[in-house]
Amino acid sequence: MATRGINQLQKLRIRYCEHGGSSGAVRSYLSQSPHLLDFATNNPHITIIVKPRNGHHPYIEGQYITGQSKQICVKNTDEKRIKEVFTALRNTSGRKIVRLGGLAVRGDCASIQGVWTPMLDLNGGKPFDIKMVES
Repeated sequence: MATRGINQLQKLRIRYCEHGGSSGAVRSYLSQSPHLLDFATNNPHITIIVKPRNGHHPYIEGQYITGQSKQICVKNTDEKRIKEVFTALRNTSGRKIVRLGGLAVRGDCASIQGVWTPMLDLNGGKPFDIKMVES
């Protein structure tokens, strides 16, 4: 994602195990898929670092210009999910999500409606007149 024309993602770090079963899709993606080369040529501003990390589950980490980083675990996934992680990290800004405000609607006065219950006495204990209209 570009903010004011500057792409925010700076580095993509791919960590995987050379022997573990949970890293099988990452290994096949790195060795056989042309998507990694296409991604690198289409995004020359992103540095891609691939390092084995034996004995651990694989993850892809994105480091942003702001100093923030995001890690997404890709254990036991397929190559389609790995492509989605690449594009998701590229399209995000790296900023933390901040909740704005509290309640959606604020007013000066407290609610006069009160709490509804099924035992609410609507007609002062008098029976309702129900009229059936057939059409």
